[in-house]
Parts: sequence; C-alpha cells; structure tokens
Amino acid sequence: MSSPDLDNEYDEFFDEHFGNLFQNCLDDYGNDQQPTTSRRPRAYIDRQHEEGHIQLWNDYFSENATFSAGSFRRRFRMNKSLFIRIVEALSNEVSYFQQRRDATKRLGLSGLQKCTTAIRILAYGCASDAVDEYLRLADSTAMQCLENFVEGIIYLFQDTYLRRPTSEDLQRLLNLGEDRGFPGMIGSIDCMHWEWKNCPTAWKGQYSRGSGKPTIVLEAVASQDLWIWHAFFGPPGTLNDINVLDRSPVFDDILEGRAPRVDYFVNGRHYNMAYYLTDGIYPRWATFIQSISLPQDPKASLFARCQEAARKDVERAFGVLQARFAIVKNPALFLDKAKIGKIMRACIILHNMIVEDERDGYSLYNTAEFHQREGSRTSRVDLTYSTDRINNLDEVIGDWNQVRDTTQHRRLKADLVEHIWQKFGTTRY
Repeated sequence: MSSPDLDNEYDEFFDEHFGNLFQNCLDDYGNDQQPTTSRRPRAYIDRQHEEGHIQLWNDYFSENATFSAGSFRRRFRMNKSLFIRIVEALSNEVSYFQQRRDATKRLGLSGLQKCTTAIRILAYGCASDAVDEYLRLADSTAMQCLENFVEGIIYLFQDTYLRRPTSEDLQRLLNLGEDRGFPGMIGSIDCMHWEWKNCPTAWKGQYSRGSGKPTIVLEAVASQDLWIWHAFFGPPGTLNDINVLDRSPVFDDILEGRAPRVDYFVNGRHYNMAYYLTDGIYPRWATFIQSISLPQDPKASLFARCQEAARKDVERAFGVLQARFAIVKNPALFLDKAKIGKIMRACIILHNMIVEDERDGYSLYNTAEFHQREGSRTSRVDLTYSTDRINNLDEVIGDWNQVRDTTQHRRLKADLVEHIWQKFGTTRY
C-alpha cells in the first residue's frame, strides 16, 4: 500500500473514533449537570365564569333581582333598559362580546360580564383587577374588556350621539336660548384638563404648565340639558383656551359651508350668525359673547347674571361627566395617548346617551311652555339655505372674517344687554 493511501485511511479512522469519543463525553457531562433554573408553570385559577354570570344575573337582571333599580342606576351610572340596549348592540355587532365555548366546551365570559367590567372601571376609575372577585376575570382580561368596549361604543354610537346639530336640533337650541334671554345662542364653550399621570418623560415639557402635572385638554360645547355637541380632545396641557381654539374644528362647518344659517332679531336688529357663551379668556368675536366683569349699572348687572348663569351649562356638563365616570376625574394611567382619547370619547358618547334617556327627568323647563311661546320667537333656522355646497377660497375668507368680526360682537352684546333688560328687568328689579 502506498503512503498516501495509508495516510487517508488513518485520517478517516481517527475522525470516526474521535467524533464518537467527543459525543460520549458531551453526553456524560450533560447528564451530570443539574438545571440551574426551573421554569415556573403558569398559575391557573379556576374562576368559575358560569357562577359569576349567574350571580350577576340574580343580583341585577332577574325578575326578582337582589338590588333595586336605584342601586343599579347608582352603580352602572345609567338605567337598566339603556345598559341592556348597549349590551345587546355590542353582542350583536362586536365579536369580542359574544359568548363562546373554549377547547374544553366550557362557556367563556358572557357579554354582561364583559360590559359590566368595562362600566365599573369607567364609573369608579378602579384598577383592572378590582372586579376579579365578583365578575370572575383576570386583570388582563378586564383591560381587554375596557379597550374593546370603548372601541365598540365609538363604532356603534358615535354617529348618533356625538353628531353635529341637525336643523331640528339647532331650532330646539335656538328656542331654548331665546327663552333664556339670548336669541341666537346655541350653547356654551369651555375647556377641561385631564391629568396624565404616566405621561412619557420626553413629552412632559409640552403637557405640563410650569411645575404642574401633565394634562390633556378637552374643548366642549354643551347645551342646557348637558348634551355635549362638540368635543375636541388631545391638545397638550400647556395650551390655554385660545391656543386650543386655534386648533379646534368648532368653526369648520361654517367655513366649509355645511353649517345651517340662522336668522334672529335682538333689540329690533337682524343677525344671521349663531354664537356661544364663553368666559373672559375668549376673544371678542361675533360668535362669542362674554359676561361683563365690572358692571356699573343695573342693565349691565342683570346681563352679567343672566350670561354667567347660562354659561355654566358647560361647567355643569364637565362636572356631571367626571361624576359619572371617575376614570375621567382621576389621573389617566395609560401610556398610549390614543387609548386615552378613545376612553374620553366613549365617556362623552355614554354621557349623551344617558342625557337622552333621562332628559325629561331633570329638565329645568316645561316643554309645554315652549309650544305656547312658539309664536313670539324670532330665532329661525333658514331651511332654504343649502349646506351641500363647497365654499371657494373667497367665501372661506369672508366667513372667517365674519366669525372674527369685533364690530358685530360689540353691537350684538349691546343689543343683548338692552334685550335682557326689557325681558327680565321689570321682574328682577
């Protein structure tokens, strides 16, 4: 045998036996070693979902419920009929709230349990695991219920309960404003701050005022029945009402030609642009009417009292919104600003649904009186005005100048002072 052949045979023999020997050593070494760490098995808690649903049903929804309708209204922030309507709508339209069976054929959480969980978190502002003992679901599942609930509310009810006023709505607001001494008034506007506890550090500078805590601003327009007609949420807390107004879409319908035109008379003078009642920080525009800070005569004093009483509608709406949904009153714990915005929008939609459901119960005015005064009112919605057209640039600039017209603001305010004195002066002085 030649020398090269012998070398090749020797190399193959050496590689085979060395590989076997090395693998045996590795196997022996691995068997001798004990694992340094052991994976803990996932904790399983049998929460008994079925028993939780039965308990919830017997407590609030059965014919002989344990708790009364008053207790339900206090804990759910709404009447039972409205809550059942919401649950049925979500169960029919949103797959997450449909009760399903798992791989073991056991029923999962019911739509009642999931919606009740979301409402409790919104109403009490509690931690996600605070409802575990009663409703039988983990904290992560509770957060999923909340997120799907607010998205479902926005998807199903936003077009109805956070809409711009229709011609019928606008006429009702005009009638209400004229009966209160303000022809052409369609609501009051103001801003509210919601503290953001877990604001990212990089954003704290633009969301904090001085040494204050980070907040997010809500701009809203509310009417006397506490219905919120406009909600603009998201500007950082360093902005005030004027800065927020520059970003707000509150006048977009006017500038784009979609807003219905109104006609009304104040002190014998004709006007064709509706207005909001505001506090002193807002600019002197034709669409804003402020109070008189230092009235010097009985007419100015009466106007100031009437204006401040009517302007409190939006303040009352903010107070009721925070009282109904403590999650809006307490500091926001989410890191994601988009989720915070959805929660605020869902709370406003639920608030308007409750207002519609209970409006007759706490209205400060007798609706029968509205029909008696119908012939004496001058505020009218111009139904012949087309809202389907698109304004060109010249029309947009003209409408914007009309909105910001300070001369018309002063003239309208002077006429309102005289009008309120003629309407209420003899009875209050």
